[in-house]
Amino acid sequence: MSTHTISDTAEPRVLVVHHDHASPAGPVADRFASLGWTVADHLVVPAESFHAPGVTTAFPDFTGFDAVVVLGSPWSAYDHALIGSWVRPEIEQLRKADAAGVPVLGICFGGQLLAAAHGGSVTRSATPEIGWAEVDSDDESLVPAGPWFQWHYDRWHLPPGATELARNPAASQAFVLRRNLALQFHPEVTAASLAGWLDNGGAAEAAGRGIDVQDLVTRTTLLGADAGRRAFSLVDGFLRHL
Repeated sequence: MSTHTISDTAEPRVLVVHHDHASPAGPVADRFASLGWTVADHLVVPAESFHAPGVTTAFPDFTGFDAVVVLGSPWSAYDHALIGSWVRPEIEQLRKADAAGVPVLGICFGGQLLAAAHGGSVTRSATPEIGWAEVDSDDESLVPAGPWFQWHYDRWHLPPGATELARNPAASQAFVLRRNLALQFHPEVTAASLAGWLDNGGAAEAAGRGIDVQDLVTRTTLLGADAGRRAFSLVDGFLRHL
């Protein structure tokens, strides 16, 4: 693996991959911007294709950036019959970034893609999580402990050589592999982004699982500011360690 270095003379650039139109990068992108990074966005599935997400997309070359952030998705990493048209090329981009030493931060689905790209696997979880949950961390300088917001039905199985950094009773919650950091939880979530998820089918999903949607909104409003500060610390740790 070659070692990608960030230029001292040019403004560093981070690519944020959005898989759907309702998932902004929130405080994660805000922290990169506040540190002087140029944030470039790539949307995979536009709003008009949300219910038929098997689109094709021309991914930017991940190796042309100083870091990459891969966000969550309402679809499953292993559902190649539905989204294979773009998830296979994205996995290949992640492998190329790894080979070039480009740091990658994968969030929820993005973390699962990192596992799949590097020899692990992703399966349906016996204990899906929706809402705020505690997360235990082995290294809070890199991954601060929870509570963190969760919304996932799948979980990863660690790729060879990965070091698990965080967990809870439901799932592995973070791992590091070379310059890749995978998170199962959502540090980017805000009250506004949660509203977008709820408006795009999430409210019915949560209610169908017996979750009080109004309580979910209330807790996100109450916990969001502190979680945003920890999201800043997480980005700082990602840049410092990886």
